Formats: sequence, structure tokens, C-alpha cells
Amino acid sequence: MFSTVLSAALQGLQVEFIDVEADLSNGLPMFHMVGYLSSEVKEAGERVRTAIRNSGLVIPAKKIVVNLSPADVRKRGTAFDLPIAVSILASLGVVSQERLEKTVFVGELSLDGRVRSVPGILPIVLEAKKHGFQSCVVSKENESEGKLVEGIEVIGVENLKAACDVLNEGVAADPTETRTVRDAGEHTYELDYQDIKGQKLAKRAAEVAVAGNHNMLMIGPPGAGKTMIAKRIPTILPPLTKEESMELTKLYSIVGGLNANQPLILERPFREVHHTTTTSALIGGGLIPRPGEISLADKGVLFLDEIAEFQKPVLEMLRQPLEEHFIKIIRNRGVYHFPAEFLLVAAMNPCPCGNYPDLNKCLCTSTQIQAYLSKISQPILDRIDICVEAERVAYEDLQGAREESSKDIRERVIMARERQKERYKGEGITTNSQLNAEKIKRYCILGSEEEKMMRQAFETVSYTHLTLPTNSRG
Repeated sequence: MFSTVLSAALQGLQVEFIDVEADLSNGLPMFHMVGYLSSEVKEAGERVRTAIRNSGLVIPAKKIVVNLSPADVRKRGTAFDLPIAVSILASLGVVSQERLEKTVFVGELSLDGRVRSVPGILPIVLEAKKHGFQSCVVSKENESEGKLVEGIEVIGVENLKAACDVLNEGVAADPTETRTVRDAGEHTYELDYQDIKGQKLAKRAAEVAVAGNHNMLMIGPPGAGKTMIAKRIPTILPPLTKEESMELTKLYSIVGGLNANQPLILERPFREVHHTTTTSALIGGGLIPRPGEISLADKGVLFLDEIAEFQKPVLEMLRQPLEEHFIKIIRNRGVYHFPAEFLLVAAMNPCPCGNYPDLNKCLCTSTQIQAYLSKISQPILDRIDICVEAERVAYEDLQGAREESSKDIRERVIMARERQKERYKGEGITTNSQLNAEKIKRYCILGSEEEKMMRQAFETVSYTHLTLPTNSRG
């Protein structure tokens, strides 16, 4: 008695379909699994046998061999429990094999037969639809996530017995409403730019940075409002398109970062990274690499507070993703690509104590200040388009009139983005930050006065290098 059930495994962002084969024959009773399995997959044997028994079903005393094919792909995770159980039951004739050929099974089993959720359902369902499969059987908890994909039947089951009923009787779960991206006006945020008093220059710089998708660095003393400005940048970003929303949801599905009640990501991410983070946490890593913070910030904001305190090797890993907008991780078993199209926002103090240029409070020497600023390498600075000073806020600014709201700023940003899309139609780019040298000459034509100002700036100021002011403490 032999049967085959289709399942899937994730390799980075890629989906590999796996044939779960089960053979029952006469011989010494045993349960043997093969197919280049990790330890958690090998443990599936005990979970499956116990789950089948506690579901009121009986496994006869036979030789059972389960093979997960292809054998050269490493199988990891607990998502193979359900297909292994269904394959065994199909070999026993307990379930009908008619729907097995066009159905993908993914799910973890509890000892009592319940089907638990697993990460990565959305990319699996998307790939199943692409390959022409008719349906996917998943955990009830994963059903709403799977039904984000139109054109394929996604069936959520609570337990192994329900999965058997679906195969034998065609009983499907209640339909779940497909979720769509909300209109921009429906987005609500707890934070707002009108909460920030003063700092008009820094807020204007943030608006320009978002409008053109330019990386930005803020330099200023503690308490100036750098972090407040950065955390409110998502409130002025343009809304996600449906395609962007699905790509983000797919990414967060892989790391298990979705809300079961509202799986579709509707807002651009804001990832704040602590200065003690490791290289693997930032760019992604592991034997089978998982997305890191730069990928989780895709189509959103990556905020590095106190950027000068980060370990230099960690910062240097940003070079390639800032330039190419993706990260490539090489392992013995393959090359993995993760998206990294994020807006970098960084903040730092002007000196180790944070009080420069107030020479009455600053205790740092010029050597200490220069060493502190030099922690950020020139290649990283070259990839930061806007550098702005966030000065201390005066008491009068705190008592000033009501500030401009994020809603008003966002409307201008959306208009600016639309103009850029129209301007660069057919060029393969959508924002000013994507202009190369050739396109800059074509679209950024300077007048005589602007040319004069640029020449003066070129000869007297380096915008991509942090220099020590001449009036600093010696």
C-alpha cells in the first residue's frame, strides 16, 4: 500500500515542493523516515503516530516507511506532520486519494490530533497557485493568511479528523473575506508631527527625505527631538500599494510575524535597531538564512539611533543593501536573496558627551570628537543623502503655535511621489534617490546661480564627510 501527498518547504524566500511518500508492507512492525531530515522532522514520527491514535484511528502493526522527496533538499521545521499523517492514512485507505494530487498539505500536529499553525503559509499558497494546484489544507489559524491569495481554495482544519472529512466528504471551512489594502485616509497613527515643537529644519529635512526616498542623518544633542522626528516618519510615508502589501506580508509570514486576526500588512514598517545588534540580526543569517532587520524594514524605515555606537563591522554590512536594495547571503547549500528597499534614518550626538558645540558644557577634546565622528566610514556617509543638524529647542519654541500635522505633510509627500512617477515614466525608477549620474544630468539642470552655489559648495564644504568645526575645544 503506497501513497503520495504533496507538501512544501521554505528555503529562504523560495518554496520547494516536497513529495511525502508512505509505504505500508508486511514485516517487522516499525516506523522509519528517510529523506535528508533535520531533527525536528525526525521527531514527527512520534507526533504523527500519537496524533493518529488520539484521533480515533488505528495504525496496523506493519512496516511503515516514509520518504520525503527530493532527497537532496534538507527538510526542516514541523510543517510536514500533517502531510505525513495524511499520507499514512491514504495508504491505509482511510482517506480518499482523489484530491491528493492537486492539494498541498502544511501543518504541525499536536499529540491530540490538533493542527497547529506554521510560518510561511502565504508564500507557499502563492507558489501553489502559480504551479496550478487546486487547494491547500492548512491549520485553521493559518486560514485567513492563506486566503489572501485569490484563485486557489484554502481550507483551514482544526484537527486531523477534520482533514480526513475534507478529503472524504469535500467539507470545506467557511469562506473568509479576502483582505484588501485600506485607503490612505483610513490609516491612523498614535504619533503625529504636530507633537514636535520647533525643529523646523529637521522636520523639513525629513519631509524631503521621504518625498525622494533619501537616506538621512540627524546630528544633535540629547533631548533635541531626533528620535521623535524619526519615529514619526512612517506617519508621512505614502500608503502601501496592494502589491507592496502582499510582498511585505509574504516576508513577515516567513518569520512568523503576522497577526492571525489581520494577516495583511497595511502600514509601512518601522524597525528601530539597538546599537548592540549583531551582523546576523541586521542582515539575516542562520544555516538556512532568515530575513534580518534590513529586510523586515523593506518598503519602510530602518532607524539606527546612536549610529556612532554601532560596531563598525555591523555598519559596513549596510554598504551593499543601501546601494542595491537587496541583501545576498551565501551558504554552502545555496545563495539567498532578501529584499532591502528601506529608507535609512540615523541619529547621533555631535560628540561623546553630546553637548558640543556648547563649550561651557562639552568636556570633549577635539581629538575625542574627531575620533567619535570617524566611527562612521566614508562609504557609509556617501550613501546618506541628507545630513541635518537638530539644535537644542528653546523654551519659546515649546510655547509656540500649533505645529503642522502629519496628515498635511503626508499630502505633500504623496503629491511629490506622484510627480516623480510621472517624471520618470518609462525610466524604470520612481523616486529621485534612484537617479544615476546620467539621469541626474538629464533631469537636474542647474541655472547659473545654482551652478555657482554648487561650485562654492564643492570647493569649500564636503557634504559626505563629518569634519570638526574650527572653533572646537583644543
